[in-house]
Order: sequence, then C-alpha cells, then structure tokens
Amino acid sequence: MRIAISSRSGCGNTTVTKLLSEKLGYPMINFTFRQMAEERGMEFWDFCRLAESDYDIDRELDRRQVEMAMAVPDCVLGSRLAIWMLREADLKVYLTASAETRARRILKREGGTFEERYRETVERDNHDSARYMKIYGIDNTSAEEVADLVISTDDKTPEEIVSIIASRVLA
Repeated sequence: MRIAISSRSGCGNTTVTKLLSEKLGYPMINFTFRQMAEERGMEFWDFCRLAESDYDIDRELDRRQVEMAMAVPDCVLGSRLAIWMLREADLKVYLTASAETRARRILKREGGTFEERYRETVERDNHDSARYMKIYGIDNTSAEEVADLVISTDDKTPEEIVSIIASRVLA
C-alpha cells in the first residue's frame, strides 16, 4: 500500500509520516526542499527564493519523490504535493492546521519569535501556493476533492493522527 500525506508547513507532515511508517513497517519517503538545499550547498531560505524563479526545482523534487515511492510496493510518502503527485497512492491524506498553530510548532522546532515564524509561515504559504498553481495548476489550499481523508491537526497529537490513518489502512 502506498500512502501519500500532504500539508502545508507546520501541520505535522514529517512527524506523522515518520510515526506512521514505523507503525506500519513501511519505508518513509520524505525528500524535501531542505535536503535539496543541502545537496546544493545552499541556505534553505535562499533556495526557496531561487525556486520562485526556477520551476525545475519543484519538478525535480516531485519527480524524485514519486520515483522513490514507485520503487517500493509499500511506503508512506510525505510532501507538500504528495496527494497530487503520487496518483497511484492507495490512500491520500491531507493534514490541516491554522497558521497560528503551525507558526507555534515551527517556533518550537526552529526558535526565533512567534511574530517572525508567523510571518514566514504565511509568506511561505502564499509563495508555495502561487508556485504550485503556476507550475501544476494545483490549489494546495483545497484538497477535499483529492484527499481520501482530511485531518485537522490543531487539537491532535501526532499519535492521535497516526491512529486515525492507521485505522483506515488496517480496516
């Protein structure tokens, strides 16, 4: 079974993908902009700015993720566009959370101030959404028509989210 999990930054995508892959014993695929930036020896935010004008970065990231997912019979793929890109996914999950919740989570992970993290979160959302629309015609703010399962993570622990997904997989 191939499971695709998508969300905006700070919704818990990476944590949930990791925990679900461990629970099910499936490989986790979570190749990210951060990893691509490291591969190229670039600072993350500089790499994000470059992606604004070089759409091949998104195309390469998405292509590599799908290739990784298709190379194995079972996996959990977590990425911003996994539910749209991995058409062959058996289960497509979209995680949501308010910008405030996401900024608090990112603050906890990366430090700084809440105001900085909130501003960056909203800016990144806007830039990502505009880019996905230009490149693919995808509206990543509305996943209901694509996702099999939409979960609000504002008031749930990662373990609760994993339980919801696993119960759907194991049913």
